[in-house]
Amino acid sequence: MTANPVRAVAMGTAMERVDAREKVTGRAAYAVEYDAEATAASGGSPLHCWLVTSTTAKGRVLRVDASQALEHPGVVAVLDHTTAPRLATTDNRELAVLQDDRIGFRGQIVALVLAETPEAAREAARLVQIHQEDEPASVVLEGAETYRPETVNAGFPSDTDEGDVEAALAAAPVRIEQTYTTPHEHNNAMEPHAATALWHEDTLTMWDSTQGVHSVASTLAPMLGIDVDRVRVQAPYVGGGFGSKGLPHSPEMAVVLAARWAEGRPVKLAVTRQQMFALTGYRTQTISRLRLGAEPDGRIVALDHAVEVQSSAIKEFVEQAAVPARMMYAGRHRRTSHRVAALDVAVPSWMRAPGEMPGMYALEVAMDELAVASGVDPLEVRERNEPEVDPETGNPFGNRRLVECLHRGAELFGWADRPAEPRATLDGDWWVGTGVASSTYPAHFFPGNAAHIAALGGGRYAVSIGAVDIGTGARTALLQIAADALGVGVADVDLAIGDTDLPFATVAGGSSGTGSWGTAITQAAQQFRADHGEDPDRGVETTATAESYPDVEHLAMHSFGAVFVEARVHRWTGEVRIPRMLGVYSVGRVINPTTARSQFLGGLVMGLSAALFEESVRDPRFGHVVTQDLATYHVAAHADIGDLQVEWLDDVDEQATPMGSRGIGEIGIVGTSAAVVNATYHATGIRVRDLPATADKFL
Repeated sequence: MTANPVRAVAMGTAMERVDAREKVTGRAAYAVEYDAEATAASGGSPLHCWLVTSTTAKGRVLRVDASQALEHPGVVAVLDHTTAPRLATTDNRELAVLQDDRIGFRGQIVALVLAETPEAAREAARLVQIHQEDEPASVVLEGAETYRPETVNAGFPSDTDEGDVEAALAAAPVRIEQTYTTPHEHNNAMEPHAATALWHEDTLTMWDSTQGVHSVASTLAPMLGIDVDRVRVQAPYVGGGFGSKGLPHSPEMAVVLAARWAEGRPVKLAVTRQQMFALTGYRTQTISRLRLGAEPDGRIVALDHAVEVQSSAIKEFVEQAAVPARMMYAGRHRRTSHRVAALDVAVPSWMRAPGEMPGMYALEVAMDELAVASGVDPLEVRERNEPEVDPETGNPFGNRRLVECLHRGAELFGWADRPAEPRATLDGDWWVGTGVASSTYPAHFFPGNAAHIAALGGGRYAVSIGAVDIGTGARTALLQIAADALGVGVADVDLAIGDTDLPFATVAGGSSGTGSWGTAITQAAQQFRADHGEDPDRGVETTATAESYPDVEHLAMHSFGAVFVEARVHRWTGEVRIPRMLGVYSVGRVINPTTARSQFLGGLVMGLSAALFEESVRDPRFGHVVTQDLATYHVAAHADIGDLQVEWLDDVDEQATPMGSRGIGEIGIVGTSAAVVNATYHATGIRVRDLPATADKFL
């Protein structure tokens, strides 16, 4: 069924997080903090698991010598590929933990230590000796052999080609041909990947730090050779994910195998910060070769965005960095492509705004270069290239208000006072400049979500859906949606989430969660009223599944925004400071301004951090990341953040969801790095095309 639009009462209200007190007082239990002992069949205390990982990029395990580890007090067992429980299927090599002797990357799990305490497990892991056979490995993207994948992340076609790009570029009066690169980046959520697992009589109970409990169950069950209804996954609280917890990774399978071995006794595993750099996904390095051909007034006639990325030889993941160029700006002659190198390295995965973040960085810096080359204001060049319809599909945009975001941002930021020429403002020893970039993100909607509603009597209702709040405030927003859908106050709704025992929910990813889950809740509420009326009997209930909502076949559904940045670059040291940053967005109705503002600010900070600091450095000899902690993998800290402001347009998009909302979790990071780099160019006249824009690049 299609839901009717919902009258907003609770929605749009700045409501505090309903779980805030639990979190700040420490009562919220995370994945390794659950008291699984109470549910253990034997009543035994939990075992603690520690991962032993490979020290070669490619090869084989010849032998695991655990003799010293097993002599350590408190150690119960050491599992390796010869002793670990067998899986029913091993096609997914990332999750085929300890199933054979092959090593596909440095840092791969090659043994598990089980002990009575985490301290004993950690020390015993140090004592395990892994005898390996090394094989020649390919670990560097530059110069590696690449291939054309069938599709890229999210199922997009690898390549697109329209018109005659080469002829149009050759004839264009203004041409930009540059290469832009982004480095490896790692998600590094505050809570590391962690899980507690209990196996009893071919039934798995799991407390996991995940963005999708149902996706964990549906992925692990067939590999374990059991029905999915024999797997229960719970995630009431998650300390951040940024995409890395959107899919199960090898540590989750490791703790499950350990629990299967320890039948009836719970096993706990917390991945170390260092191990996260190899085992829990990351954003791949990208190389974007962008060519723009334009008229003298900056209007694009030809666009070619060719991307090279790396993946892992054991599992393909292709960052869809060229996809945003397909719909962002007008121009009749267009070509995009992706080529990927399968390297002997850890498996990349989702990181906040995969594809859009690195792809829009390249495109928006190229647009700034086009503005300079054509002598047009950077804001104006974007407005002149506004497409009337989606250039890729020909469909009209559902709600494209990018120009309004640009104009509103310019007004708030004082853009009109900006000198046209770079290197025009020196304040003491600091060059000062400003920059702008556009932002976009698809309005993803995932069908198949289901919600259950039951009458509790006295005008109160229980609403349940297996969605996961990863710290974004989804629990609060869904409560507001449910209250408005039922026409009651927020206090009259009991909401349950984060459990596979609840109705199916898709992953908290792709900025799709609130929209997809909220639509299911809204449709269930409307069906409940149709079934039971406005004064239902206590105990009556309804479950409904949302199969579709937006007309994606005939509309191009995206959110848009504009990011404005002031940069100060020290003329002697190259140090970069960002005293102020502004983001203006069009995202439909904002369900909860309090949590939405946090999401936008977080995206801006993450984009600034990527622009100036973040870079995972891979050793070209051995293929592992050497910056394996937050001391050497630099992220923005409090001292790096100046005046951050966000605003959103007054907007209700009922073509996207019955609530009138679109996703907001990722659009804040998109374009932000480009705005920072564009501002540093305006300050110094030095164009940085390779992230991060560290001080040495301005000297």
